[in-house]
Amino acid sequence: MAAVATATDLSPLIKVYTDGTVQRLIGSSYVPPSPEDPTTAVASKDITISPSISARLYLPKLASAATPQKLPILVYFHGGGFCLESAFSLLHHRYTNLLSAASNALIISVEYRLAPEHPLPAAYDDSDAALKWVYSHALDQTGFDKESWIANHGNFGRVFIGGDASGANIAHNMAMRAGSDPLPGNVKIEGVILAHPFFGGSNPVGNESKEDLERSFVYRVWSFVYPNAGGGIDNPMINPLAGGAPSLSELGCSKMIVFLAEKDPMAARGRLYTEMVRRSGWGGEMEVVEFEGENHCFQILDTRTQNAKNLINRFVAFISG
Repeated sequence: MAAVATATDLSPLIKVYTDGTVQRLIGSSYVPPSPEDPTTAVASKDITISPSISARLYLPKLASAATPQKLPILVYFHGGGFCLESAFSLLHHRYTNLLSAASNALIISVEYRLAPEHPLPAAYDDSDAALKWVYSHALDQTGFDKESWIANHGNFGRVFIGGDASGANIAHNMAMRAGSDPLPGNVKIEGVILAHPFFGGSNPVGNESKEDLERSFVYRVWSFVYPNAGGGIDNPMINPLAGGAPSLSELGCSKMIVFLAEKDPMAARGRLYTEMVRRSGWGGEMEVVEFEGENHCFQILDTRTQNAKNLINRFVAFISG
C-alpha cells in the first residue's frame, strides 16, 4: 500500500495528510477531573455548555461548607496555536489546579473546538458563547439551568478572563468584544490576564525582517488555522495593531496584566501591544511582567521552577488586588 502523502507539515506541532488524517505531534494526554486534587485540594468537574462546547470547572477548598462563599471568577482559555492541547489535558489541568488554589478563584477552563477540523473563527465563537453562558448565571431567568458551583460561589462583581498563547489571543479578543457589546446581566470584566499572547502582523517588529515574517511560524500557523481570514496576518484578530483594527481604547476591562518571556519569539509584539494599549486612551491600569531567560509558556511546561512560581504569585496578586 502506498504511503499517504503529507498535505500540510507544521512540525513540530501538527501534520495533515492528503486523506484528511490529522496528526498532532505534541501535546499532553487527557486527564480526568477530581473531587479533590491530592496536591492542591481543588475540586474539578467537567460540564457541557452546548453540543460543541464544554468546560472544566475548578473550585478551591472552601473555608466552610456550611457558609456560602463567593469567589472571584476566572474564565480561562488554554493555548496550543488554536490546533493543540485542551482544557482537559495534563499540562493545563495541573496549571489550572495551582491557579485556583493560589488565587482562591472559581475557574471555568473552556474547551473550544480546534483547527483544522474546525477552522477559526470556531474557537472565537465557542469562547464568546461560553462567556455569555457564564455571565447568564448573573440573571434571574426561567428556563436556564444554572450550574451549581457558578451559581452558589461565583462573585459576578469580580470577573476575570485570561489565557496563555493562543488562549491569550482569545482573551484579548473577548475583551474587545466586551467593550462594544453589553454583557448579560450587566457584568463587567474586572481584569484580563494575557500570558505570552499570540499576535502577528506583516510589519517587522524588533529584529524581524519582512522575509523572516513570511517564513515565520506564527504566519504559517495563522494561515493554517484561519485560511479564510480577511486581511490574512493583518486580520485584527491576530494583529490588533493593524490599520483599520478597532481602537484598543475599547478594551472592556478596568485592568490588565501581560506576562512576557525574554526568549519567546512573540515577546517583541507583546511589548509593542502593551505600549499601544497605553497610548490608545484606554482608561484602565496596565501591568507588564517579563521573565529573563525564559521561553514561551514556560510556566505551564514546568510549574516547579522559581520563575513559574513567581508568575503564579503575580497572577494571584493581580486577582487579589
